[in-house]
Amino acid sequence: MNPDSSAPDKLLRLLHPLSAIALIVGIVIGAGIFKTPSLVAGISGDAGWALVLWLAGALISIVGALCYAELCTTYPNAGGDYHFLHRAFGRNISFIYGWSRATIINTGSIALLAFVFGDYMSTLVNLGAYSSAIWALLIVVFLTAVNLAGIHASSRMQTWLTVTEIVGLLAVVVAGFWVDAPSSGAIQWFAQAPAPAQWGLCLVFVLLTFGGWNESAYISAELKGGPRTMVWVILASMVTLTVIYLLVNTALLLGLGLSGLSQSKTAAGDLLGIAFGPFAQKSLGLFVAIAALTSINATMFVGARTNFAVGTDWKALRKLGQWQMDIGSPKPALLMQAIISIGLIALGTQEADGFSAMVEFTAPVFWGFLFMVGLSVIWLRQKDAQATRPFKVPLYPILPLIFCAVCAWLTYSSITYAISQKAIHVSMWLIASGVLALLILRAREKTLEQAANQT
Repeated sequence: MNPDSSAPDKLLRLLHPLSAIALIVGIVIGAGIFKTPSLVAGISGDAGWALVLWLAGALISIVGALCYAELCTTYPNAGGDYHFLHRAFGRNISFIYGWSRATIINTGSIALLAFVFGDYMSTLVNLGAYSSAIWALLIVVFLTAVNLAGIHASSRMQTWLTVTEIVGLLAVVVAGFWVDAPSSGAIQWFAQAPAPAQWGLCLVFVLLTFGGWNESAYISAELKGGPRTMVWVILASMVTLTVIYLLVNTALLLGLGLSGLSQSKTAAGDLLGIAFGPFAQKSLGLFVAIAALTSINATMFVGARTNFAVGTDWKALRKLGQWQMDIGSPKPALLMQAIISIGLIALGTQEADGFSAMVEFTAPVFWGFLFMVGLSVIWLRQKDAQATRPFKVPLYPILPLIFCAVCAWLTYSSITYAISQKAIHVSMWLIASGVLALLILRAREKTLEQAANQT
């Protein structure tokens, strides 16, 4: 090991619990909350049931978070999901996950969020034909530099960005309760329940908006206070997110009405305009850009931890396993992540909508591996029954099975969607390249072992 390398479960606990909550909340609250309320209201067709759907999505996410709380407190490790899959199913499966996360899941998320940032910044300062991509590239380079400076610089920025983001959403909440009810008529609450198919479609959008809480796994080894604190960080983050999302949706329904919300493409901006005037409405673009910025920074922070964990697991990739202990930064892993993200941004410029292109090929892989992480809770209870578990999922095995069922359904739904958009081949090619990389690595490892034995 390099002198500034370290095992992923032996890192210094430098991350404050409030900074950890800011990271999780910042990852989850992205541009989605500015887009999906209109879709959910329109599909559900009823104000009361729309809020029930948001609450259902919150409960499903909390179930998943409880599963992660058991894994995080039992096996705290900077590798997060990678480490859990390694323990449950071996390092071949975990490597394919690490490869997928490096080439699809994490870097794809960074690229799509960077495109959201670029789209909104281009409305303020247009940089030409490729303005969104240029802004996306610039923000990836800038935030990578911040994360290279260490955990304190990154977490401080994350805290301030998250606070700013929440202030913007609170402005939407205040506007909704401030303005008079729309003149188009009283809102109907629980007048007509959505059809089963509508429930399913709404939950797809709701759970997309709640997505990202699973990244809490990557900070478990760096959190001050240990396992017990990790449980409270996860639960506090999920409660905060649930309250914010329910308040925002209630405010939008009260301020715009069900019909107005359903028909609006910029619901939060429209509501701010009604309450506070045109300047407030135009400021929405800045808040959406900040929301994207917050999620990019947090995703970079946790994403590089997977690359680092892979590097500590494979001798041929040991350079990725270097960690600068004094500042808490996996520098080679961050640089690799930035390079791949920039490559995906370049790929996105060849598509009509860079954001949609990233979603189409990342979602099937993301939900598929999340299903396997859910299974690992059950599998490790049997395989590693003697391990000390500071926290156990309540109502076991019912809650883990519910989580697995939801992940399996979303995997199927996202694969179907990707096929309809003729984008599934991108995911499959990248997974296949991971299998090829695994075979090459195993051959390289064998060669290194033989050389070591001969000496």
